[in-house]
Amino acid sequence: MKIDRLLSIVILLLNRPLIQAKELADMFEVSVRTIYRDIESINGAGIPVVTYQGSGGGIGLMPGYRLDRNVLSERELADIFTALQSVSSYGGGGHQLLMDKISSVIPPSQMEAFRSKTTQMIVDLSPWELMTPLEERIRLLKEALEEAVTVTFEYISAEGRVTRRTIEPYTLVLKGQSWYLYGFCTERQDFRLFKLLRMKALMKERRPYTRRDIPLQELPWGDGWKDPQQTAALTLRFAPEGRHLAEEYFDCETLQPDEHGGYTLTVHYPQNEWLYGFLLSFGTVLEVLAPAHVRRRLGEVARGVAAAYASDLTEPQ
Repeated sequence: MKIDRLLSIVILLLNRPLIQAKELADMFEVSVRTIYRDIESINGAGIPVVTYQGSGGGIGLMPGYRLDRNVLSERELADIFTALQSVSSYGGGGHQLLMDKISSVIPPSQMEAFRSKTTQMIVDLSPWELMTPLEERIRLLKEALEEAVTVTFEYISAEGRVTRRTIEPYTLVLKGQSWYLYGFCTERQDFRLFKLLRMKALMKERRPYTRRDIPLQELPWGDGWKDPQQTAALTLRFAPEGRHLAEEYFDCETLQPDEHGGYTLTVHYPQNEWLYGFLLSFGTVLEVLAPAHVRRRLGEVARGVAAAYASDLTEPQ
């Protein structure tokens, strides 16, 4: 991603007097034009980068300039390193060069302590299964974001409606355990959030776009879904044989043992179709005790599922 590349270029310039734009472009697999835009961004951040013309020229820092090492402490560098490791674990490759460069600025006498800090917490975002189509979508969307070109795809809504969308991609979002694309929908003329698992026939177009200002205070993956008007307080009861599932999916501090050997707990979830699918995924070991309207709706969905398999239940085995 761009911020990784900018940091890598700065660290390279700190360690080399001159470097060719073409070498940087090959190193980061981007165009020379993109490298020059990066140099403008670095200059805009207050780091004086100078371009020298001629056969012995290249890109370098202004003579005498040194980056204040106090700008980033060792603890902050370790935090950045840990974050890059986490992102690289799934759908965020290409950070190894930056991690190597960060390691290169740590004095040898402090390297053991630095490595200790970077292994105190490991966040592995990769799934248990092997390579999935989702990873290919992430790779393609990262390319579209880098090149600032639109993408098209078929999108299946939570209600099952299929629409064809053309999107100006703005950012990839990992919320909970799901990946989303936040972008400007040309059909709706507004920003929308799209779950990657609901995309089909994703294609990158050659049509460029100019990024708009994102209203950061209104980002849809914030806390808006927690609004009391959109959520329900659910009282759940797990049967004794479902205790392991309760302990797998819910905080053990919230689980209250009951007189039957099971668990009861109260959780808050958004009231939508996802909720009923999630609750039904626990099968017969879970019962919703309240509220009544969620309990009734869950019963309707369960009866619909049972009706779909009714013929199989009556046929001789």
